[in-house]
Amino acid sequence: MRYVQLDTPRPVSRIGLGTWQFGSREWGYGSDYERRAADIVRRALDLGVTLFDTAELYGFGRSERILGAALGDERDRVVVATKILPVFPVAPVVQQRAVASATRLGVRHIDLYQVHQANPVIADTTTMNGMRTLQDLGLVGEVGVSNYSLRRWRFAEAALGRRVLSNQVRYSMIDRGPEEDLLPYAQQAGRIVMAYSPLAQGFLSGRYDADNPPSGAVRRANPYFLPENLERGAPLIAALREVADAHHATPSQIALAYLLRHPNVVAIPGASSVEQVERNVAAADIDLTDTEYAALSTAARAFRPVTGLAAVPKLLRARFGR
Repeated sequence: MRYVQLDTPRPVSRIGLGTWQFGSREWGYGSDYERRAADIVRRALDLGVTLFDTAELYGFGRSERILGAALGDERDRVVVATKILPVFPVAPVVQQRAVASATRLGVRHIDLYQVHQANPVIADTTTMNGMRTLQDLGLVGEVGVSNYSLRRWRFAEAALGRRVLSNQVRYSMIDRGPEEDLLPYAQQAGRIVMAYSPLAQGFLSGRYDADNPPSGAVRRANPYFLPENLERGAPLIAALREVADAHHATPSQIALAYLLRHPNVVAIPGASSVEQVERNVAAADIDLTDTEYAALSTAARAFRPVTGLAAVPKLLRARFGR
């Protein structure tokens, strides 16, 4: 495992474990997945993973409970990250919700407490007042944000009066927006971009095509998995396979290695099995050549999926057969 080269109290692994699916029925894994979660977490620990990300929204608190129980006595040697859903994120509410999350996780200290989404009405000034108090009390270590623009990330940091260590955003080979401004800022300022959906919910795994679409409510609602987009993505998957073959790796591992080429990026893919954790972790040790990276970047830029409003009628037809 490799780790981010920053002055954090505990090392932050370049590959973490995202736990949205812990206790969340919408992923379609079933109740047996909760029993497997402990094995997945233990294997991640064995492999050097130190970053475990959850949120109060995931499974309405169940993810936090499952993760906390799975970590057990190891909670104090890893980076436990969770997120507040900013429905009314004024300072007293932020403090109360942090206590609730810590209780579900079974910890006395949340290593990284993040704002799950920028609130369009309430300014970060009051939210960060609550975060600062939590830090002063010792309940929270580092503060982070999620789905923030660079401008609002910097504003949140000014409001906190301290560093906002991380910004967790959707980032993958086909969601490359963070490369424009967030990644340069993170590298310049010594901050972290946490990439969620780093495999575009499995699109980049090469497991799916127009004749073999995914199941599960989450992926069915993602326009990337429209048959048309799966066809359009075939050249990108072919490029991933070519580089993967050169490294005796999988397309997923190469897609993760693409992100980790940026020094201040950590990826937090989920995992449905111990084997998947092992494959994800192995990606941290893959070094792409400049030529390979350029070829992948070119293939990624050439992928033009149908998204936004244009995808809505196609999603409805795919879902309801009309």
